[in-house]
Amino acid sequence: MTTETTLPTKRPRTALAGPYGHPIHPILITVPIGAWVASFIFDLISKNSDRPEVFAEGAFWLIIIGLIGAVLAAVFGLMDLLTIPSKTPAATTALTHMALNTIVLVLFGISALIRESDGRDEVSNTALGLSIAGLLVLGVSGFLGGKLSYSYGVRVADERTQAAGYNREPADRNAVR
Repeated sequence: MTTETTLPTKRPRTALAGPYGHPIHPILITVPIGAWVASFIFDLISKNSDRPEVFAEGAFWLIIIGLIGAVLAAVFGLMDLLTIPSKTPAATTALTHMALNTIVLVLFGISALIRESDGRDEVSNTALGLSIAGLLVLGVSGFLGGKLSYSYGVRVADERTQAAGYNREPADRNAVR
């Protein structure tokens, strides 16, 4: 029988993916999420500002930062995906998560291209709509990413390791309290 500590989804495929119980992918996703949410806020401000070009330009660069961050996060996510046994609920969820993130990349990429071709001095309704759609799909994908970590425990330390954080006694009984 396989114990939790020997499940392949608990261990990194390579040291580059992050140490046991602390994958790099979840850390990296904060960059595109933050950048794209901030770009949307800048879009809204630009629609109601006396200087829309300032916020439209800022939103464009935030989208670019998000795209770069997303590609980097995807590389590390792929390393984690490769630890999941195929034909399992976790694998299906991970592949759906990856597909949705690819759609998000495409939506924000098209939005950036539209903004670039329009001159970046104002936000078109099309570009704004693509950002809204991208954020909605990102929300669904994020839910699935949480399911992978919190429900299926992909790259999360096993329960025995986690329990050490709740033990009121020090691991070394001779340690100073």
